[in-house]
Amino acid sequence: MSDGKSADGAGKLAVVFGGSGFIGRNVVRELGKRGWRVRAAVRRPHHAQFLRPMGAVGQIQLFQANVRHRPSVARALEGADAVVNLVGLLFQQGAQSFSRVQAAGAALIADCAKAAGVDTFIHMSAIGADPESDSLYARTKGEAERAVRASVPSATILRPSVVFGPEDQFFNKFASMASLVPPFLPLPILIGGGVTKFQPVYVDDVADAVAAALVKPEARGKTYELGGPRVYTFRQLLEFMLAETGLKRMLLPAPFAVAPALGLAGEVIGALPFLTPPITRDQVTLLKRDNIVAADALTLADLGLTPETLEAIVPRYLARFRKYGQFAERAA
Repeated sequence: MSDGKSADGAGKLAVVFGGSGFIGRNVVRELGKRGWRVRAAVRRPHHAQFLRPMGAVGQIQLFQANVRHRPSVARALEGADAVVNLVGLLFQQGAQSFSRVQAAGAALIADCAKAAGVDTFIHMSAIGADPESDSLYARTKGEAERAVRASVPSATILRPSVVFGPEDQFFNKFASMASLVPPFLPLPILIGGGVTKFQPVYVDDVADAVAAALVKPEARGKTYELGGPRVYTFRQLLEFMLAETGLKRMLLPAPFAVAPALGLAGEVIGALPFLTPPITRDQVTLLKRDNIVAADALTLADLGLTPETLEAIVPRYLARFRKYGQFAERAA
């Protein structure tokens, strides 16, 4: 192919649940490049029309499916050669709960895949997934991994750290907050002093990992942790964001002792129409643990991939937050 990537999909059908999300749209595009036929199983196909041009005419199909509705999931899997589950939540809202979507939803997809005889299965989890975690997010991620492996033992599990890219909900979120709330960023962003460690990974590298795991026999039944080439503290990431946007803001620490109250306030804000919570109590719990690749984990390198640095990517899409956009001078 013109981009140097082989057409290893060879016309096979991959069903991608959550194909219209941040990671999903990149996975759909990557699989299309590699020759897969893609069925993007999403709740609202009319909001996912932007996926169609990511492949040749007819290569990308939109399909209505809800991971809380078994018949729709079963129909989505008809004729599938492979399944990719990318469905997940950053926070709970209404019927979209961690338990229903991340745990029960993944279990349902895996059970339907087993019934359909599909054993090529990629499940997107997260670093820190643990069925015994104090965090509901991490706990349901762990429960999902356990359910997927019970139904499809050959499934490959991918656990990324925080994922960055042009449509991310990390750098974009905090840059937006910094733009709208001078002179301080909201206190919750430096909970615990901002010492929590992250290993940000580029969304294109995550998409490449999905594509690679689908065709590598050695990836079947394995778990990979996906991180970038460098580890940063939360404070360092926010300082990087401020330097790239040219925004002059103070970063104020908030000790864990007061963090639950801040998380509750964030949830109240998120309950209002069209607003997302700046932070939740569950996210406060997550921030008590580092989010980095384990020393003994299989990684992107084991899938034959070299991760991109955030310094090479993030400045491009943070330019819109600078006073003069891409023409603004940045501090050396």
